[in-house]
Amino acid sequence: MQRTMGGSGAERSRGRRSGVALILGFSLWPAVLVGPPAVAQPLPLRGAGAQERLERNWRELDRQIKALDALLPSADEPRPSDGLAMPALPQTLLAPNAPPTAPLRPQAATPPAPLALPEAGSLGAGLIQGLSLDQALAIGFANSPSVQALREEVAAALAELQSRMGAYWPRISAFAGGGTDQGSTSFFSPTGTGTLFPPSSPFFIPPGGRASFNTNNQAVTAGLQLHYELLDFARTPRAQAALAGLQSARQEYAEALRRLQLSLSESYYQLQRADQLVRIRDAAVRNDLLILQDSLDLKQAGLVPRLDVLRRQAIEASDQELLIAALAERAIARRRLAALLNLPPELTPAASDPIRLQPRWPLDLEASLLASYRNNPELEAILATRDALLRQKDAVAAGLLPKLSLFASAGASAANANSWNVRSADGGCCGATVATSLNTYGSDWSVGLTLSWLLFDAGSTRGEERALARRSAAAAQRYAARRNDIRLRIEQAFLGHEASLARLVAARRGVAAGLEAFRDARLRYQAGLSSELDLSNTQERLITSLVQRLEATVNVNVTYAQLLRELLPMPTDPAAPVPALLQWTP
Repeated sequence: MQRTMGGSGAERSRGRRSGVALILGFSLWPAVLVGPPAVAQPLPLRGAGAQERLERNWRELDRQIKALDALLPSADEPRPSDGLAMPALPQTLLAPNAPPTAPLRPQAATPPAPLALPEAGSLGAGLIQGLSLDQALAIGFANSPSVQALREEVAAALAELQSRMGAYWPRISAFAGGGTDQGSTSFFSPTGTGTLFPPSSPFFIPPGGRASFNTNNQAVTAGLQLHYELLDFARTPRAQAALAGLQSARQEYAEALRRLQLSLSESYYQLQRADQLVRIRDAAVRNDLLILQDSLDLKQAGLVPRLDVLRRQAIEASDQELLIAALAERAIARRRLAALLNLPPELTPAASDPIRLQPRWPLDLEASLLASYRNNPELEAILATRDALLRQKDAVAAGLLPKLSLFASAGASAANANSWNVRSADGGCCGATVATSLNTYGSDWSVGLTLSWLLFDAGSTRGEERALARRSAAAAQRYAARRNDIRLRIEQAFLGHEASLARLVAARRGVAAGLEAFRDARLRYQAGLSSELDLSNTQERLITSLVQRLEATVNVNVTYAQLLRELLPMPTDPAAPVPALLQWTP
């Protein structure tokens, strides 16, 4: 397309920015709209037939553009003008991008309750307060819900270990019981006892003698029981599995601190990048307005055509679009950091630290890799998990071994029986003496041994043992995968860090040359010695150099934080303070 249209290299480069040149370029390439560019062929521009085809293609392209515009909400079509009028930016975008009103106070960073939801009116722009990277790390380590959840997991694992250690001690329990009941008793002797006892005997019962009475009983029993496992082969493996689980939880906590350090550092660096990008884009728009004023003055003097003014207005509109995108990106970066810090919903953080370059990483690649494998909580957590699975397997296998237990108990009991409504008929019965009130007391104790041995369970224990062995083998494979992931992350971060430092040197040279070139190009344009296209290309090259320097600087810091994430020592005890270190020394 560019060879067909002709023109200098500056004109071809400027065509990427000019809307008019872009539409004209598509009009010469109708196949782009219906097929891949690789098969598109330029149309010949000679002869009357070629001119008619060009006009038809223009009309077809205009029809397609109008069809696309019909899909968008209706709005007044902007008209080009020769003035400096620029639409105002939306307030909904400017409010989240307001400068911080004050430094963030630590007491204001208290996180909301875990189960609380924000109330109406608390989700607006709110307060915008500045904080440093050190403050962000300290607040993030204290407020992060994910880290706090792991602190609770460590506490739970410790409680589970204490529970398992209790199996080495006897269990003593108290028991007590009581109750009441009521019964009715009747006696009847059809033959009596005259053949055995004389009538004067207290055991004499005449034939057909009867007797009856009611009784109410109250009883209370209380005592102590002792149970002690003298021989339990599963007790020690269970305690060892709980200890390994505690170690795994602590290593996962340290690994979470490493990940959080990287996330907080990256978010803060990206917020700094967004701040600087807004400044670059804002400076570009302000510079566009100055150059547009020069173009208007030169046009009124008859030194440049109206095309220069329209092209400069198009460039200013494009740069304003990039400024709006940069403002949106900064607002999102602020909220992303607020979410990581778990701040109150009405508080929005802003970066108060200027961009400071981290030093070169002090180790070479091989030393970094070797150091990353030593005491790595990510790997240690997998090893502890695998050890816990193996100990659980031993505990399950011990279920097939005998178990010897000691038991002992001692208690006392008391009972009271009250009888009433004692009646006899036909001479009485049974010769029984009924006591109207009877109290009974007693005590007992017992001691002994129990032996239990599971002889057959249809393979359930062996199956569970094999499942745990497979899970431990799977943990070993996860260890290998994580080891490879760590190496890849180290290599990516190390090479990216070295490349970013080299890019930064080149970007600084590009910015210095671009500034000098832009000054010369603007002076030449104001003197009428250069075209607006040369000025536009020089300005675009300068802005690109500024963005590249910014990206290289931020990437140096981000890759440094990525290397810190793999080697930075972190405490495994939740009660220990978390150091907010941003630099690492061997």
